Amino acid sequence: MSKCFGKDVFKLGFGLMRLPKLEDGKSIDVPQVSRMVDAFIAAGGTYFDTAYVYDNGGSEKAIKEALIDRYPRESYTLATKVNAWLNCKDEQAAKQQIITSLDRTGAGYFDYYLIHAIQPQNYTVYDDFHLWDYVREQKAKGLVKHWGFSFHADPALLEHLLTIHPDVDFVQLQINYADWENPGVASRECYEIARKHGKPIVVMEPVKGGALAKPIPEVEKIFKEADPKASCASWAIRYVASLDGILSVLSGMSNMEQMEDNLSFMKNFKPLTPAEQEVIKKAQAALEHDKSIKCTACHYCTDGCPKNIPIPEIFAVRNDEDHHKSWDGGKRKYIVAVVGRGQASDCIECGQCEGACPQHLPIIKLLKECRSMEF
Repeated sequence: MSKCFGKDVFKLGFGLMRLPKLEDGKSIDVPQVSRMVDAFIAAGGTYFDTAYVYDNGGSEKAIKEALIDRYPRESYTLATKVNAWLNCKDEQAAKQQIITSLDRTGAGYFDYYLIHAIQPQNYTVYDDFHLWDYVREQKAKGLVKHWGFSFHADPALLEHLLTIHPDVDFVQLQINYADWENPGVASRECYEIARKHGKPIVVMEPVKGGALAKPIPEVEKIFKEADPKASCASWAIRYVASLDGILSVLSGMSNMEQMEDNLSFMKNFKPLTPAEQEVIKKAQAALEHDKSIKCTACHYCTDGCPKNIPIPEIFAVRNDEDHHKSWDGGKRKYIVAVVGRGQASDCIECGQCEGACPQHLPIIKLLKECRSMEF
């Protein structure tokens, strides 16, 4: 996979987890996705990343219409994932996912196939379902070109997995400047372990679910003083793209504006200068005082919630209220966020959400703190 490296390789990857929606708020806006695909490919982009569970399969179907039906198969690379713990009944259902993904996308094969979202509380299910060997078999059949796993756990587990599975082709890690020394994510330690094992790295959450695209005012001020024209997102994405051994930096772009901004600085990518690295250090220092809930809005917590509580939306209201105080304590924004769904006070503390959260947030405790926004 050495051909994936080098200063001239297009490092931006099109993450397909947060695709734009139509006015109904549910259906993916395929025409807009198609325009985003066109702009991405025209700029030199090739790496597209989806998953069996993204948008209940809607992401895989949308990329078929927007990309696969419209471009030669050899002109791009496609990644998708098998998830054995999120609404997956048994081993047979888990193994069926790649067949379903191939059917949804019509891709013929996957350039990159990942064991999805490994966490301390779920990684053994991939052993129980024999999925490591199963993915190897799919590679031997030619249905998978390269295989790896995406990881949301501690450095010790990453070291263990790369030791017992030395043949994985790459690893996908959460890396961003906010989590570089965050003990709950350990971006730096995980990055260093992957490099020690010689594994190419796909970066996820470079802007932390959008939080670093619109950071706290103190951080935004630091970036704007350094470069008034550069977006906050550009600092975050360039930070990780400047690291050695990066195969792709995934950005979950939700509209054409985000695509155009990302392409403006990644088409002719330039690594951060020493002076710009110092700016990042100032931003990291400012973030040490940020008390925001570190939710990336992946929505893994909401799948299976018995009370249908829109947890990420509630946390977003809480964070917004912390940074921009409103006259009613966030109550009106809260009503909009929970309309037709459960409230924070409806939580029965079953723990399903905490077991699914890649950020390992104490969701039950945080929901209790959000009850003050209820009428």
